[in-house]
Amino acid sequence: MVLRLDQIVARLGGEIVGAGDTAISRIATLENAGPGDLAFLANPKYRHQLASTRAAAVIMAPPAADGLQAAILTAQPYLYYARVAQWLNPLPVPAPGIHPSAVVEGEVASTASIGPNVWVGPGATIGEGVVIAANCSIGAGVAIGAESRLAANVSIYSGTCLGARCLIHSGAVVGADGFGFARDADGRWVKIPQVGRVLIGDDVEIGAGTTIDRGALGDTVIADGVKLDNQIQVGHNVQIGAHSAMAGCVGIAGSAVIGARCTVGGGAIILGHLHIADDVNVSAGTLVTKSIQAAGTYSGAVPFLEHGDWLRNFSRLRHLDAMADKIRALEQRLAALEKK
Repeated sequence: MVLRLDQIVARLGGEIVGAGDTAISRIATLENAGPGDLAFLANPKYRHQLASTRAAAVIMAPPAADGLQAAILTAQPYLYYARVAQWLNPLPVPAPGIHPSAVVEGEVASTASIGPNVWVGPGATIGEGVVIAANCSIGAGVAIGAESRLAANVSIYSGTCLGARCLIHSGAVVGADGFGFARDADGRWVKIPQVGRVLIGDDVEIGAGTTIDRGALGDTVIADGVKLDNQIQVGHNVQIGAHSAMAGCVGIAGSAVIGARCTVGGGAIILGHLHIADDVNVSAGTLVTKSIQAAGTYSGAVPFLEHGDWLRNFSRLRHLDAMADKIRALEQRLAALEKK
């Protein structure tokens, strides 16, 4: 696909500096861009690369830098880059139909595409324009909304409801049993049947190898617009609010409730039955052991604190040895004074 700058701005807004008929065929970094490439400057620390970039044009915040061939000026260059990248790299649309090796016991819309060795269980409904790649397992009674896509080897357990325009990557498992057991007097574990469902809203993305457990009694709920990275564990009865995003290897224990527009950094752990307010940002590697009632950024492990408090305390930790030396010296001086 080849686009002109004036076409891009007509659709996405912004201001052109330079020739509007500049042709663009690819998005690239400032460092690696060449003729025909559209680069972007989102982080000011890379501004020095503007002097040497060979990009045909650059997306950046105003004002435009001197010496550029052309630019698109916008207040949010990273967001603008994402939208242009989507335009230049549309997902392939496979032909509708059901592969001869697929086993379909449910209902599939005529515009859906069902790949090789897919199983669609009894009572399942597959919506218009849905794409299900090879070797996926769609359990009984599952509902998949229009234009959702499942990459190869995804497993959707029975009763799960998936909204429209969702994207689920390979190896994800949605609706497996939650970790529910009661301990007998002799120490053996007795399994608690997990009879809830997983309810997933529209425009949700679930990364490769991520697992979302079905509810024990109620439902596990993933609201509209949630983005989950690879290898995330979502326990039973968890609720994640709209447009929250989580990086890889996050673990969320059962019955935690996470608000809307939250972000959780990679490797963070949220214990069970906690409530996290809207607009909370949890830093990577943080262990959340109690509910968070106010919006803000929270960091740390044992214990976690409001981000500013954690930074101040950590800065003191780095000087503990020096502080201990000073205290010993003061104690020696005090002892000497007491002897006089």
